Amino acid sequence: MQFPREYVAYMAKQVLKRLTKAGLIQYDQPEYVTEVMYEVMLDEFSIEDRINDEVRKILERHGDEMKELGATFEEAFKVIKKQLVRERKIIL
Repeated sequence: MQFPREYVAYMAKQVLKRLTKAGLIQYDQPEYVTEVMYEVMLDEFSIEDRINDEVRKILERHGDEMKELGATFEEAFKVIKKQLVRERKIIL
């Protein structure tokens, strides 16, 4: 993840603060809403980490084939990651 968890919590609070100030949302339980916003943002920011983990697992399973074909880990990583992102229609 690109941001520390503390910064994600700060961003969640700031987004809610600005939305409330603009009159775009209203809520009765600020702590609960802040926590939900934090969890959603954390999940979104960690998508790339989950994709990277999945790519590593794929490459581990196909390590022998890569050696036979002479592909480097970095090249294969980029290709597989790009393919997964495209297939899942993820914006990084």
